[in-house]
Amino acid sequence: MTSRTAPLHTGSHDLPVSDALADFMTGHWAATPLPDGSRVPGFALFAGRRDRLAARFPGERLLVPAGELTVRSHDCDHRFRPHSAYAWLTGLTGEDQPGHVLVLEPDGEAVLYLRPRSPRDGGGEFYRDRKYGEFWVGRRPDLAEAGRLTGIRCAHLDDLVRHEAGRDASRDPELACALSELRLVKDPWEVGQLQQAVDHTVTGFEDVVRSLPTALRHPRGERWIEGVFQLRARAEGNGTGYETIAAAGAHACVLHWIRNDGPLDPDQLLLLDAGVEADSLYTADLTRTLPLSGRFSPVQRRVYELVLAAQDAGIAALKPGASFRDFHRACSGVLAEGLADWGVLPVPATEALAPDSGLYRRYTLCSSGHMLGLDVHDCGRARAEQYLDGVLTEGQVLTVEPGLYLQPDDETLPRELRGIGIRIEDDLVITVDGARLMSSALPRTADGVEEWMDGLLAGGA
Repeated sequence: MTSRTAPLHTGSHDLPVSDALADFMTGHWAATPLPDGSRVPGFALFAGRRDRLAARFPGERLLVPAGELTVRSHDCDHRFRPHSAYAWLTGLTGEDQPGHVLVLEPDGEAVLYLRPRSPRDGGGEFYRDRKYGEFWVGRRPDLAEAGRLTGIRCAHLDDLVRHEAGRDASRDPELACALSELRLVKDPWEVGQLQQAVDHTVTGFEDVVRSLPTALRHPRGERWIEGVFQLRARAEGNGTGYETIAAAGAHACVLHWIRNDGPLDPDQLLLLDAGVEADSLYTADLTRTLPLSGRFSPVQRRVYELVLAAQDAGIAALKPGASFRDFHRACSGVLAEGLADWGVLPVPATEALAPDSGLYRRYTLCSSGHMLGLDVHDCGRARAEQYLDGVLTEGQVLTVEPGLYLQPDDETLPRELRGIGIRIEDDLVITVDGARLMSSALPRTADGVEEWMDGLLAGGA
């Protein structure tokens, strides 16, 4: 932590600073205040969120850290992203937040402890400190500016007394659970941020299709695809909300394939699972499985249409008051019936679906969706009775993403099915009478995908 007196975070290869240079650096700098009207996006929402959290723990001191920098290699850190709970309570989402802590005092007052902008008239941090110095990593607000941005009383990070009694969200399971549960239902502003992330993600998928002719020629076409989507994500938002899965051929049978180092074969499929994270840190999460030739083969189409039928059944099960698990059961039922019809399952579908069996899962394995928000797998610390075993509520945002992953070495499968992996994933918001498909701009049917690809490829790269 950089303090008022802490040593600077300099590198082993930094040049020495002479007394003359140190003196020369202290003067003749113009004032560069932030505009007086600067506010975090969604400014009016955050005080109410903090009040709701404080009401869960009356009379207690609560600490919600932004998190710390993590070393990538030697003296290079990973790009910083604030903890989602901290962003949800403060509206601060930038890379200038490492080490900062929001504290809710027992009387409910919020105090934001931060590392303010360093002065130019002494100490030298602003030009000498590689980790926090303004000339190295960019400007930070001073205390007054941070207060105006957030509407929170701000204090220097050195003044934070960490050992006082209180709950720390990074260590206290009850506080972490409460923060997850408070985020289960999204307000209209949050839904708008998620829609923005979805819209940019759709554009990123379009970019990928246009890039396919080049990617098909590259020996690591998967990585070309990853890079094309990353460009859109960084141009339109904070980046990707999770590591992009660009899985061609049998790589699509690896659920979290992020090596993305394989070639593309026009006779095979590309499973692209990617999401743009907006500057507000709300992320989309979409998957399409694309025929690299532009046309599904008969076998590929047969598998695709079974997965699509499963997704249709899952989407139809979404409505307020329905069990969260209902849509997964609907997806699973369709997949199991299809696998049984193909003669793949060794038992009838009803038996394979029984809790003491689950044999159909050899070919699908994972759940069919999850909550979505500031985290791609949002609200994951919530209690089961509030989330997994709970009921859906208007304003919740979630994914529906059934898939079949037919492993290339699975001898229970006919040879023509081996090595095919297909997932179709969309983002939906629960409405008063059902669910709205936020990603409707991205075709889902096999015919729709082919027509969409034709149009994009006809336009050129």
